[in-house]
Amino acid sequence: MEYTHVVHTFEPVYDSNSEILILGSFPSVKSREQQFYYGHPRNRFWNVLAACYLDETPVTIEEKKQFLLRHHVALWDVIAECDIEGSSDSSIRNVVPNEIERILKVAKIKAIFANGDKAYQLFLKYCKQDGQPMVYKLPSTSPANAAYKLEKLVACWKEQLENEKVLGK
Repeated sequence: MEYTHVVHTFEPVYDSNSEILILGSFPSVKSREQQFYYGHPRNRFWNVLAACYLDETPVTIEEKKQFLLRHHVALWDVIAECDIEGSSDSSIRNVVPNEIERILKVAKIKAIFANGDKAYQLFLKYCKQDGQPMVYKLPSTSPANAAYKLEKLVACWKEQLENEKVLGK
């Protein structure tokens, strides 16, 4: 596989009522094809969030947007553009970060959650600023994270969201 320079082409999801911000690293090939977050059919993101919020798993892009806003969740990626091999987070280089402050200036974000170690490391390297809410690393929902079965992912995510008192919205 060879490196391709890719630009993130779809918008973040948030409004002024968003209370948490979940950040991925960069969209997978499948997500880029669908023009929305967590589009790979084996990524467990939508199932995990639905289980945490005791809600139905959204299917369409519009349902996913409404789900996020209903539960006061903002969603974006750390990276605006980069060089990447396919969907491999470990291959990411030449990063241009997204302007995370764009969301933080509008929404009442209480906590930031990174979906996986790579998103967490990239956020700390490129986006972390004094005065921002705490950032927490959650286990990745990617199918590449085979060590975590769905039940374990849900338990970890739910515990952290409950600890930050952002569930039940």
